[in-house]
Amino acid sequence: MPQTNLRSATRYGTRPTMKDVAARAGVGLKTVSRVVNGEPGVTPETERRVQEAIDALGFRRNDSARVLRKGRTASIGLVLEDLADPFYGPLSRSVEEVARAHGALLINGSSAEDPDREQELVLALCARRVDGLVVIPAGDDHRYLEPELKAGVATVFVDRPAGHIDADVVLSDNFGGARDGVAHLIAHGHRRIGFIGDMPRIHTAAERLRGYRAAMEDAGIPVANAWMSLGVTDPERVRRAAEEMLSGPDPVTAVFAGNNRVTVTVVRVLAEQTRRVALVGFDDIELADLLRPGVTVVAQDAADIGRTAAERLFRQLDGTLVAPERIELPTRLITRGSGELPPAD
Repeated sequence: MPQTNLRSATRYGTRPTMKDVAARAGVGLKTVSRVVNGEPGVTPETERRVQEAIDALGFRRNDSARVLRKGRTASIGLVLEDLADPFYGPLSRSVEEVARAHGALLINGSSAEDPDREQELVLALCARRVDGLVVIPAGDDHRYLEPELKAGVATVFVDRPAGHIDADVVLSDNFGGARDGVAHLIAHGHRRIGFIGDMPRIHTAAERLRGYRAAMEDAGIPVANAWMSLGVTDPERVRRAAEEMLSGPDPVTAVFAGNNRVTVTVVRVLAEQTRRVALVGFDDIELADLLRPGVTVVAQDAADIGRTAAERLFRQLDGTLVAPERIELPTRLITRGSGELPPAD
């Protein structure tokens, strides 16, 4: 007998149906449905025959049909800012772990920090009838979500609050963390401290700048405009800002970096300097402890943020939550050496 070519024999788009399973097992459609959905009323012997037919045919339950009957998809959407950002790895993993524990599938995508892309992605997920959304917002106006919220789509915002709607949000203490980091530099003798952050319209960037200003004001240190720089976090812009702060007759003696991407570029710039400059970054970075000196950071617990948001989402779905809340998780200062350097002059 000639060998069958499995690739040529396969007919794509013709998945086995419950009717096929019923015919192979010699039972009715209702019996197959009961076995597939774990319902009672089937003898062990009949259940065995049906399961053997399912395994032989490779049958998979059509969950889209269940959606039509029950209105739930057992899936949630996660909209991130940037899938390549290390901060979102543990956050996404925690959301997925909570989703799996609740028998739900996680679908994620990236807005690339584009408000239009965020809206497009969120509405596309809603069109696919996800039960809930965890959103790291790129925009500052989320009224487009109002019809979905009224329709029962559970939603939790993460890292930044929603704009113009009342919704749950889970974030870090960005203000307090930045204030503590800058106060740490001040405690080690620094008075000329630079701040390099993200776009000022972004909630986290604005809060961290506010924390920087508060720490300087608490210490009675006036802040020069030349010591602050906010904008896109691409290496070229950050490098230019750092080099300007580190030059001139009164250069800064320390830098507070507003996020992990800024910190990486500032580390590279400082490695080229002839004098030692103190550094504290917001967000931890990979290999920070292996550098010399190690990089002192204000660390967020991204995994805890994701877990808290996902658990909040499923409590919404279970109907155990009523009013939206703002949940602010603490940060912690990790000292490794760069933030403890004294001023060079």
